[in-house]
Amino acid sequence: MSQLDHLIEDFFKPSGQPTLVHHNPSEEELFALLSSIPDPEIPVINIAELGILRGVEKTSEGFIIRYTPTYTGCPAMGMIEMQIRALLDDAGVKNYKIESVLSPAWTTDWIQEDARQKLKNYGIAPPVVQQRIMQLFEGPGPVSCPRCNSLHTEMISEFGSTACKSQYRCLDCKEPFDYFKCH
Repeated sequence: MSQLDHLIEDFFKPSGQPTLVHHNPSEEELFALLSSIPDPEIPVINIAELGILRGVEKTSEGFIIRYTPTYTGCPAMGMIEMQIRALLDDAGVKNYKIESVLSPAWTTDWIQEDARQKLKNYGIAPPVVQQRIMQLFEGPGPVSCPRCNSLHTEMISEFGSTACKSQYRCLDCKEPFDYFKCH
């Protein structure tokens, strides 16, 4: 591994992560450990809160870690898998396999409630919960400003800082903000 690879791994290693006290962890302990990994694009929430960490299964051959990308082709998935590998290796977990699960597809309904509040506090309008499929084609409807809670907002661009967010502007406080699109 090159020096650059080590620098990249060190940069994206989760900080303040819990450690395993033994090398034969339970599924629950490993899930809790993996829950310390922040989303690379939204570092205030972790991969469990985002709902992309699907599960940990202990088998006779080791562990299977399953995750689901927020959308097919999400560029953060490579980084998240690298963080998972680094964390498991540092914790002394020897035998594991990481699987990307595409079906069922991830939905914003899987974002935990406390993570929605963290998104709002971070300045990202959280997605509407459990929208009907036809409503997704009609657009999000009124989007609340995460700073002043005004519904007097407008979309600036269908795509924001990442493909899964739209760029909005509040017409009351004049602040721009991202809206996490429902899907």
